Amino acid sequence: MLEGSVISDNLSEDENSRSLQPTISVESLTRVFGQDHKKALELRNSGCSKDEIYEETRNTLALYNVSFEVMPGEIFVLMGLSGSGKSTLLRCINRLIEPTSGRVLIGGEDIVSMSQDELREVRRRSLGMIFQSFALLPHRTVLDNIAFGLEIQGIPEDERYQRGKELLRIVGLGEHGASMPSQLSGGMKQRVGLARALAGDPEILLMDEAFSALDPLIRRGMQDELLDLQQRLKRTIIFVTHDLDEALKLGDRIALMKDGEIVQVGTPEEILTNPVDAYVEQFVAGVDMTKVLSASDVMRRPEPVARYNAGPRVALHLMEEHDIGSVFVVDRERRLKGLVTLDDALEAVRAGRGLEEIIITGVPTVALDASLADIISLIAGSPYPVAAVDDESRLQGLIFRGAILGALARKRRDVNGSA
Repeated sequence: MLEGSVISDNLSEDENSRSLQPTISVESLTRVFGQDHKKALELRNSGCSKDEIYEETRNTLALYNVSFEVMPGEIFVLMGLSGSGKSTLLRCINRLIEPTSGRVLIGGEDIVSMSQDELREVRRRSLGMIFQSFALLPHRTVLDNIAFGLEIQGIPEDERYQRGKELLRIVGLGEHGASMPSQLSGGMKQRVGLARALAGDPEILLMDEAFSALDPLIRRGMQDELLDLQQRLKRTIIFVTHDLDEALKLGDRIALMKDGEIVQVGTPEEILTNPVDAYVEQFVAGVDMTKVLSASDVMRRPEPVARYNAGPRVALHLMEEHDIGSVFVVDRERRLKGLVTLDDALEAVRAGRGLEEIIITGVPTVALDASLADIISLIAGSPYPVAAVDDESRLQGLIFRGAILGALARKRRDVNGSA
């Protein structure tokens, strides 16, 4: 049931083949608000700006010739200033706003050309929507709010409540099913909204400024929870935000919008280091690079290392040869065992002790995708380099204080366009 359909990580062969195709394809999507669409588009095609078109026709060109693809399991962020068209674009994808022209393919089906009955079925089967406002029904319990959409679909009461309880557990509100919305904090209400959107087991989540109404601390917590949830559910998500830090944290790819058009699409790294024009460069100029760069960007090759089955004399030789005061120790599969210092190795040689007796365990480690913001706080309290390890605890690199400072300086030069 829900456990199998919502949180299963196992893909069938058919699902694997489909994963090579975009989940969503937006093709030349245009939306004009006003009565004279034709005139507005003629002016745009002749080079007029959005403001000039409005002055001439009193029509608003909200979207113009927008095209992009979103791959299965991707968090695709639409980012831009207020009025850039990002929320209009999101609403065109599920036809809450009707496009003036263009196509929106979901699973290969063009929803723009669908009848209302066909569209209703796609929304029920494939799409979940989460807005900035929580939009919870105040007279219904948390569990009833989550199950409301299933109730409308005619799902039996036992089944919809079973799904609702499972989703409450997934979003960390398992004990609050009987609570009323007025008894919840803002972050808890947004979790209920997320659970409600997931109740129908949609393939796609459309999230419009979902965390913007939350306090900064709660907002960061919800961002972390969304990333944790995505690791398990692997949904395809389009996330709208005007906050660059949020986009960089959440997005696998980012589409930066201006005046109803997409200016640049790329990974966070590509957007920061290769802005396509002055607008993008100005947009990212103030970004905190410690939240963007990761361990893999600053780590050095883990050399030298001592083998776990080697003796203290080998470790001592490596440290003397490379003029270092400590050396990391790994097993045959390069899994990190710990660290040995020069003083401890000297003492072990004198006392005839083995290497395993002097290893310092619990040395600071980080994942390869850990941000510099996290690494800096870790390395500040450690007398040793920080070890970067993979999912199997294999040593992949070492991170030194100087390497972090050097990487930040280089990236700043890249973003600012200096040599």
